[in-house]
Amino acid sequence: MAKRGGYPGGMMPGNMNNLMKQAQKMQRQMEETTQELETKTYEASAGGGVVKVMVSGKKEVISVKIDEEVVDKDDIEMLEDLIMAATNEALRAQEADANEQMSKITGGLGGLGGGFPF
Repeated sequence: MAKRGGYPGGMMPGNMNNLMKQAQKMQRQMEETTQELETKTYEASAGGGVVKVMVSGKKEVISVKIDEEVVDKDDIEMLEDLIMAATNEALRAQEADANEQMSKITGGLGGLGGGFPF
């Protein structure tokens, strides 16, 4: 026997409107949070603090500080490794902060960070 007057999926039009309003609100909050995150800076160090790197919330390197004691013209490779390690750690800190802030908005829902997949 066929159903009469039902809506596909059992969703009432009023519920769909509320869902869309919530999704739009969440999207606005995510955009605002992204803008706030882009103004932050993150610093990390390597080699016990002899190399420090600062990155922006836009994942751009802002500064690199190197203590004179670590500069050895015969071991450039070690210095390069320390810079890379500090940079990667600063970028991980930025990413962790961004994920934490977005998770507060989405309530831990996956797949909502870069737009809605539906």
